[in-house]
Amino acid sequence: MFSIVMPAYNEGSHIYENLLKTNEIVSSFCDDFEIVCVNDGSKDNTKEEMDRAAKECSRIHVVSYTPNGGKGHAIKTGVLSSQGDIIGFLDADLDLSPDHFEDFLSHMKSEKADVVIGSKMHKESKLDYPPLRKFISFGYYVMLRLMFRLKVHDTQTGIKIYRADLLKSIISDVITKGFAYDIELLACANEMGAKIIERPIRLVFTRSGGFSRIHFSDIWQVFKDTFRIKGKIRKIRKERRKAGK
Repeated sequence: MFSIVMPAYNEGSHIYENLLKTNEIVSSFCDDFEIVCVNDGSKDNTKEEMDRAAKECSRIHVVSYTPNGGKGHAIKTGVLSSQGDIIGFLDADLDLSPDHFEDFLSHMKSEKADVVIGSKMHKESKLDYPPLRKFISFGYYVMLRLMFRLKVHDTQTGIKIYRADLLKSIISDVITKGFAYDIELLACANEMGAKIIERPIRLVFTRSGGFSRIHFSDIWQVFKDTFRIKGKIRKIRKERRKAGK
């Protein structure tokens, strides 16, 4: 089974349509899947709209809690509620179409990969994306390459798939709850020797404003969390050396 985790915070205006659209698209290439939508303490009608979609489609499962815990917490909750042997992440706004998963699943199988991630920096990607965010993404790539020996170019694009056993072995010990969770998961997977490959994406930026819901305070928090993750990875490496691995 393929599980799609879709975190949502205050997405009531379009979550109903996007859940049903995701089901329609994924069912065109996958017979056995579920959509685990996570209401991350929304203050609007997101939960009610999720429940409305779930009543129309048995593949949609709703997980909800309060208060808001951050995107990383929502992903963790969704992953631990998933039943599939492959787990994907998808942003609720559908800036990235669920049809990417067809390509990701195919390449996971053909290249025997453990993780497949969408990359804005892939040469075949097609982007409608604010220039400032492109600049920040590139700078962050350089920093992560130096800090974690992580060879992927883009950790933050909101569509990925993981082998479920690998992901669940990592996610129970995550120390970040916000946007840096992607870095932590990939850095830990990399330390475990996982094969991570990147695939091109088509991105249409639909949010108003150059940074969507991401503010400079969020960016600063990501940088702080990144150094916390560095400490965690350093500890993992130290423990592995002691164990002679």
